[in-house]
Amino acid sequence: VDVCYSSVVAPNMLVNFWVENPVISFSECATQFFFFGSFAGIEGFLLAVMAYDRYVAICKPLLYTVTMSPHLNIMLVSATYLAGFLNASIHTGFTFQLSFCHSNVINHFFCDTPPLLKLSCSDTRVNEIVIFAFASFNELSCLLTILISYLYILVAILRISSAKGRHKAFSTCASHLMVVTIFFGTILFMYLRPSSSYSMDQDKVVSVFYTVVIP
Repeated sequence: VDVCYSSVVAPNMLVNFWVENPVISFSECATQFFFFGSFAGIEGFLLAVMAYDRYVAICKPLLYTVTMSPHLNIMLVSATYLAGFLNASIHTGFTFQLSFCHSNVINHFFCDTPPLLKLSCSDTRVNEIVIFAFASFNELSCLLTILISYLYILVAILRISSAKGRHKAFSTCASHLMVVTIFFGTILFMYLRPSSSYSMDQDKVVSVFYTVVIP
């Protein structure tokens, strides 16, 4: 997933640095928008699934192979992909049915929702409501799953008597926690703000973190 969603953005971004007048067609923009939204959404859901996996591994180690069975793993991964592609399909449909008659210059390094809404001459209030509703549900449900999992993990780690054991248990979660913090922090900052507070230059800097740094 990391390879896919960074590959949707990074290669084109690097090419644009060298081209005097970078151009992307309407269909290419829609395609980039859809696949980036899909894989970024899948990433968020997978991070929540990984938090549950860490909870089972640390809090119920003897039951891990039974609880996290191959069948359940396949079901969870399939569900994350289905949810990611469905979420991106809805956003792509709502965004690209708008009329774009102001400027054809996207003030960003890829086709993302905020800069595209800025270019539209249609009423974008419905789009903003849809973005806020879906982003709120998706991100907050994932974050709630992660927070509850780590609350149980923290309690379990504190019960470990040896410092070496506590360090070993925490080390299995450290990289995951770092990615969760950067990924969800930037996503929440980008998509759960009122449209009046958008700053394209600021958003471009923030976008680098979840499009390039995290992968």
